Amino acid sequence: MLRNISLAILVIAYVAAGVNHFIHPEGYIDIIPDYLPYPVQLNYAAGVCEVVFGLMLIFPTTRNWGASLLILMLAAFLIVHVRMVQIAPLRVGGYFITPFIAWVRLLLQPVLMLWLYWHIRREH
Repeated sequence: MLRNISLAILVIAYVAAGVNHFIHPEGYIDIIPDYLPYPVQLNYAAGVCEVVFGLMLIFPTTRNWGASLLILMLAAFLIVHVRMVQIAPLRVGGYFITPFIAWVRLLLQPVLMLWLYWHIRREH
């Protein structure tokens, strides 16, 4: 039961986060490092991926792929979180990110990765 509740939370969180890339794109675009090209397109691509990968967690046949792809996305997004730590305090969309919040966000990434990894079935 705990695993099902955990999975439901992940699905809702990732689908909502992905949709939010389209509702409030400015907050995401603002934190994309300057050296990455096409920040608007990257934001929307990230949103689509979060929605699709989040929905993949629902189905047992695609769950391993969805969790693995979300883990890879979190790893790729580490550069954004490191940058936020470096430039905090900053305003992201309607939120004020203090250095403490930036550090919490950065340190949350491995926790999310492990949480997703917990849902990957290992066949023995």
